[in-house]
Amino acid sequence: MKRREFVRTAGGATAVAAAGAGATGTVAAQELQPVWPSAVTGANLGTYQDARGESEVTVQVGAGDSGLAFDATKLWVDPGTTITFEWTGNGGAHNVQNVEGPASLDSGDPVGEEGATYEYETSEEDVGITHYHCVPHTAVGMHAGLAVGEDIETESAGGGGNTGWPENIAHVGVPLHAHWVGIAAMLGISLTFVFTFYLLKYGESAHTGHGGSQ
Repeated sequence: MKRREFVRTAGGATAVAAAGAGATGTVAAQELQPVWPSAVTGANLGTYQDARGESEVTVQVGAGDSGLAFDATKLWVDPGTTITFEWTGNGGAHNVQNVEGPASLDSGDPVGEEGATYEYETSEEDVGITHYHCVPHTAVGMHAGLAVGEDIETESAGGGGNTGWPENIAHVGVPLHAHWVGIAAMLGISLTFVFTFYLLKYGESAHTGHGGSQ
């Protein structure tokens, strides 16, 4: 195979592989999440749960290693879902209180007892995104978000536009093989450059294919 033929073939194959990997990544990144307030996206723990279709869901109050988080930190439910906030007993006394948004979350005074609960049933009046926090620990990042219903603003998982590479494949459900395809494509591109450089520098002589040197 002539040097130029090799370069065309290798480059074309790599381009096809890269295009396929990019397409796979783009499709994988299309899962939508609510557009959370910045205090929610920067909150402790940062777990996300799409609980639409479920009639009941539990949120831990005092989650994480330090006991200063809500789990799930970001929760999406339907109107009519009953949310049970359950205290872990860790991190001191906590409460649940609305900061901004339609849901009227208010568990009252902070409590630290393990097993304490506060129930809230969502309704059509709660449709939208609500930012809530623990009053005693708001300064240290104990914030969370509640999205209710379908009539809310959403974005591709990971935010910041569609790059084809989600931030966390465990959260957005990206099949692992899609990433192996992307890695293989990048490896192919790297090998193309290496072989192209080698052939340009040490490739065929002017007499190759003509019986050797004259």
